[in-house]
Amino acid sequence: MIHTSLPVQAKPVIGVLCCNEEAGRPVQAVASRFIEPLARLAGAAVLLVPALSDPFDGRAVARRLDGLLLTGSRSNVAAHRYGGAHGDFPIDEQRDEVALALAAHMIEEGRPVFGICRGLQELNVLFGGTLEQLPGHHREDSDDLPFEHLFAHRHEVDLTEGGVFASAAGTRRISVNSVHHQGIGRLGTGLTVEAIAADDGLVEAFSSRPCGADLLAVQWHPEWETARCAASGAFFNRIGEGLRAQDGPWVDLPQHSITIVPGETG
Repeated sequence: MIHTSLPVQAKPVIGVLCCNEEAGRPVQAVASRFIEPLARLAGAAVLLVPALSDPFDGRAVARRLDGLLLTGSRSNVAAHRYGGAHGDFPIDEQRDEVALALAAHMIEEGRPVFGICRGLQELNVLFGGTLEQLPGHHREDSDDLPFEHLFAHRHEVDLTEGGVFASAAGTRRISVNSVHHQGIGRLGTGLTVEAIAADDGLVEAFSSRPCGADLLAVQWHPEWETARCAASGAFFNRIGEGLRAQDGPWVDLPQHSITIVPGETG
């Protein structure tokens, strides 16, 4: 007879919001690079959340998650969400709808919410802020370059003294990647600036604790450079800390074992 002893993995579960894309048919998609540092640095189990507004029940989903990450995307937040003028850029209305609703429910439940690039912009809009179209120096001019070259475009940002990232980085100024067309116009109510662009003062990161849990977002892509940039690694470490601040027995139990007992048959 074979006896098995299976572990009970007690890791916090973070929802990662997908995007609506086309691959010969409509699909839900999220770039794989967002997932790895959530597991490796934040110690989280990842659950992908579809960005489909019709069958969506935000309150039910929020109650099953320990945290939420709103990722970057190839689409931008639709201008009517913040009273802006329509621009010539791709949008994803269902992503907007689900992101804003789910983030609001998570915050109401006292769960941490994090944002990267588009995710920062969504959270700023949720808190009553606005977005604006940016000059070309925030992104490589040509979209025809190989994908990895887009993330080679960089600029410097100044970290807020005593803020979330300054102590982790060990400096007040860092270099980060920059691949966005939109950015924050007016900062949302109750959000604290954590970083600004050194050249033009654009808000590059903010934080808050609206209902007792972390809210933290960055305009750059920390998942692209966790080893190169201390502040980017700190972003995912902070996710792990925020998730484990929730109620739960967050421990990693031993791997499963299989024992074969001689002389017994099943």
